[in-house]
Amino acid sequence: MSAVLVAAQLALIVLLVATTQPLATPLANAAAFALVVAATFVGIAALAANRPGNFNIRPEVKPRARLVTDGIYAHVRHPMYLAVLLGLLAAVAADPRPWRIGAWLALLAALLLKATREERLLAQRFAEYPAYAARTRRLLPGLY
Repeated sequence: MSAVLVAAQLALIVLLVATTQPLATPLANAAAFALVVAATFVGIAALAANRPGNFNIRPEVKPRARLVTDGIYAHVRHPMYLAVLLGLLAAVAADPRPWRIGAWLALLAALLLKATREERLLAQRFAEYPAYAARTRRLLPGLY
């Protein structure tokens, strides 16, 4: 199941990036720019809070993984997924054809399924994970 989710994620990312035809409207450009800035900030914050080798594109927990709960991880459990979603939402904002909105929603679904699987595995590996998950939102600080 993990391989299917990763393949779906990567295929949707490539599809959205490869098919973006930016609109010339100032509003679309401003929205896309703001989303790219937000995605960059979230991605850099996740990299700063984590250590090299702790990331995994698959939801399985690496053998030497450590649970990160500080930095941006104190506010959101999956900042890398959030960064991907924001970055690809920028592509959709720049070119909001209905099928592209659907592709972004499919990406959201794939990442939520990955997050659910990852969280189950993290709870099995780290006794402190359920308490962390109870106090920290999944993707959007203060909301979800």
